[in-house]
Amino acid sequence: MPSKNHHQPSALHALTRQLLMSAGAPRHIAESIAQALINANLAGHDSHGVLHVSTYLSAIDSGAMDPAAEPTVVKETDRTIVLEANKGSGIYLAKRAMEMAVEKAKQVETCRVSFVRGHHIGRLGEWAELAARAGCIGIIASGRGGGPNGGNILPFGGASGALGTNPLAVGVPTGDDVPFVLDFATSVVAGGKVMVAESLGVDLPEGSIVDKDGNPSVDPSDVRKGGGLLAFGKHKGYAMSILTCLLGGLSGDFDTDARSMRGVYMQAMDVEAFLPLDAYQSGVRAFLDGIKATPPAPGFDEVLVPGDYEHNCRVARLGSGISVPPDVWGRIQACADKLGVSTDEDLTEPEDLARYTSP
Repeated sequence: MPSKNHHQPSALHALTRQLLMSAGAPRHIAESIAQALINANLAGHDSHGVLHVSTYLSAIDSGAMDPAAEPTVVKETDRTIVLEANKGSGIYLAKRAMEMAVEKAKQVETCRVSFVRGHHIGRLGEWAELAARAGCIGIIASGRGGGPNGGNILPFGGASGALGTNPLAVGVPTGDDVPFVLDFATSVVAGGKVMVAESLGVDLPEGSIVDKDGNPSVDPSDVRKGGGLLAFGKHKGYAMSILTCLLGGLSGDFDTDARSMRGVYMQAMDVEAFLPLDAYQSGVRAFLDGIKATPPAPGFDEVLVPGDYEHNCRVARLGSGISVPPDVWGRIQACADKLGVSTDEDLTEPEDLARYTSP
């Protein structure tokens, strides 16, 4: 086993794939899930990485997730698609949804996709980047709120949770290895980052959570004990959180009696529908580089734009490996023991090594 809890991304990918396949996932689905999780770790967003392996395997074991399910088309027009997840992997569903959106956008300029009943769809930036690398502008909104299980994000002025972390993401092509990728939860901190903080035994930033009595807190365990998360920007983040629900609600996954709404909305716009892709990408890169040329403020080394942080992390972690907290690795090890998969065995294939050789 690797020392100091550092693992090569190719090895983590292979182990994740094998665990999922041992739990019943076909190889192509297991491959998609593994790549999305490892990419999240490489991008510096451990809250959406291998932390979720044990969660997914538990969902499969309980019957909450069908590891072999393929999404089906419920409704389709020239520029829209509604998908049904059939209790399948949310990550695989999201990947297929954006691939379908891009394919249709290349034919008819733009496509909007909504889907229902998918499991956790992973880091939204992964799907925004997928669109950007295909020469499209990608937009994703994932919303959940209302009803008895609406979420633990407090609405502005409210004393109890009613919304999910409800993230938004946008990807824009730049013509190089660093697309513009905006990706953030509408809460001050994402739910997964609370899990990471608790696993590392560190505090959360002030102003991000409250305890079960509504008092400000920095202890991540308070969320698990009945506390809640706060929306960023007070009323502004709260309003954006509601917007994600309204867009996601186009899936038809709402309950008027429970007063709840949820769903995922994706959109791909082909840049070529407006102007030549190369010209647009050249303009975007020049503009972003101009922003980055701004003199840094005291305490900052440089000005970054969305997408830079993830790219820089990927370059660094491709070299140093991915650090997995002991408790997260312990849960992965327990799953491996249960499924009869050896974490010491070299499961890495040549394709895995090739996948993680360059940013």
